[in-house]
Amino acid sequence: MNLPEDRRYAATHEWILPEGEVCRVGISDPAQDQLGDLVFVGEVKVGARLGAGDVAGVVESVKAASDIHAPVSGEIVAFNDALEAGPEQVNAAPYETWIFKIRPDRPADIDSLLDAKAYGASV
Repeated sequence: MNLPEDRRYAATHEWILPEGEVCRVGISDPAQDQLGDLVFVGEVKVGARLGAGDVAGVVESVKAASDIHAPVSGEIVAFNDALEAGPEQVNAAPYETWIFKIRPDRPADIDSLLDAKAYGASV
């Protein structure tokens, strides 16, 4: 199972990777594998303020639709517009392809999420 150790994971299968004051967020390899071929990624509202666990957007595949959750509380500051035309990028490279960026209210909250080992044991 491919689980980079440079980021944290939510039990809802999102990963978060800090980059200065903002963090990239995507979905894990096991999550994209379960969903299958993605046909839509979106409904992310830039400027929205979310609590940890709130719905931040949606991913849809040929098999199912699934919510994407904010792993920490904060403000959505960007959506990866390239996913509108190419949602399959998430399938091809789930850890290189971020879905949205969030500015955490409390960056220390990231430390309370699962590390790669704990997340791997949960899936």
